[in-house]
Amino acid sequence: MTQRAALLIGVLTHTEKEWQECDKFTSKLHHYPEGLREDFLSKCRKGDFDGVYAMYRSNDSNSITGNFNEELLDALPKSLKFICHNGAGYDNIDIPACTKRGISVSSTPIAVNNATADVALLLMLGALRNVTQAFQAVRQGKWRGNFSLGHDPKDKVLGILGMGGIGSAVAHRAKAFGMKIQYHNRHQLPASEEEGAKYVSFDELLKTSDVLSLNLALNPSTRHIIAKPQFDQMKDGIIIVNTARGPIMDEAALVDALKSGKVWTAGLDVFEEEPKIHPGLLEAENVVLLPHIGTATVETQRDMEQLVLDNLKSAIKEDKLITQVPEQKK
Repeated sequence: MTQRAALLIGVLTHTEKEWQECDKFTSKLHHYPEGLREDFLSKCRKGDFDGVYAMYRSNDSNSITGNFNEELLDALPKSLKFICHNGAGYDNIDIPACTKRGISVSSTPIAVNNATADVALLLMLGALRNVTQAFQAVRQGKWRGNFSLGHDPKDKVLGILGMGGIGSAVAHRAKAFGMKIQYHNRHQLPASEEEGAKYVSFDELLKTSDVLSLNLALNPSTRHIIAKPQFDQMKDGIIIVNTARGPIMDEAALVDALKSGKVWTAGLDVFEEEPKIHPGLLEAENVVLLPHIGTATVETQRDMEQLVLDNLKSAIKEDKLITQVPEQKK
């Protein structure tokens, strides 16, 4: 226990005091607030972080270190056993490589569910009412501009691809608007967790949904899981909402589907090459766009930071994580 140090990469906004209090159960607190990947690698190779047993890193800190790929993992101190990640998504961490090296990884599910689901509903309602045209027109002094009637959510079939914590929170909210919920996962949920939602195959979800909400993690098997072949299966005039990860959907294929009318409108908080957005999406009036703000609330950001610190404390004191990534669970 005495030799178990901790490392924070980046900065904390809401829990700096709680981080400092970690010195009560660690041998040393290391902090790498800013810098470049090569500098970080150099410090690792020189042994500056030797003795670090658990690390706090976030999606934001990826701008400092770059992806946690094999090169970076090989440079990390041999003492490192736990990476406590701040983010529901962790596609910038090579989980198989971590597992091979004996490093356990945690993320922040639960803490992000409500805020992300709220944004999904915001985008869904905005897309249903096709608000972008009117929103732009009124600011340009054109009143309603190129206005067209929208659609009510009531009695629409909402298909949820990925019925985890966020997907379930989306379903719960959508039911209040009178939507009929169906979903697809790799495995059907227990009846007690479905809350009346109907489990369907992937193909059935595509063919029968009026609105499709993407709420699944990004990994090699889900990259471009929605592309031209999938759009071709969908109802004409479907509405698509993505608050998960941009590369889940082929953006170029989405632009074509929007132009053809296959997709009536879309609501997007994430993009394939953030912060770059496909020009076809920026030009389209039938898309509601947000700059990846799904978890951007004071309360949720604090909850996420605190959950990471709780994982770090559990790792150092008990050799286990509270919210270990599912790929590593036995």
